[in-house]
Amino acid sequence: MKNYLETLSQKLSLTRAEISLVSLLLGFLVIGGILKNFRSMEEESLLRKKAESANYREAEVDSLIQLAAISEKHVQEEVDRDAAAEESAEHGARRTAHRATEKKRFNGVIAFNKASSIELQKIPGIGPVMAKRLIAFRTAKGGKVSQFQEFLEVEGVGQQKLDLLKKHFTLE
Repeated sequence: MKNYLETLSQKLSLTRAEISLVSLLLGFLVIGGILKNFRSMEEESLLRKKAESANYREAEVDSLIQLAAISEKHVQEEVDRDAAAEESAEHGARRTAHRATEKKRFNGVIAFNKASSIELQKIPGIGPVMAKRLIAFRTAKGGKVSQFQEFLEVEGVGQQKLDLLKKHFTLE
């Protein structure tokens, strides 16, 4: 190695100390390049993770949009059902009077999660306003109510009306 440095110093017209210094500087240059490359690889990895998490967030947004579209579809179906029911109700006061007497005698059970406004109004104590509140409540719950205690959240439903609803509703 000593001969190699002496030969190199003679060819380059440099002293041994200068050759050692240049070698040291070249060594630092190589180490610096390696460290810079390592850091850039770490930054690339971090940026890739951020991009993946952004993609996951976009997927969550897409799924929320799909859920909103489904809810909108259910709301539209309810609105269409209510509009058809209102049209049929307007066709005859006689029919309304018959329904009112029918409502007083109703003793059956209705599947609440599928019931229309007209079906809900058959239950004594539930008129058009309460039926709309119950349907809006069901829609807000994603189209399905699973426990009777949840009905207490509806405006106008207290413990007495809840007992009545328990007699006439099933939560299938």
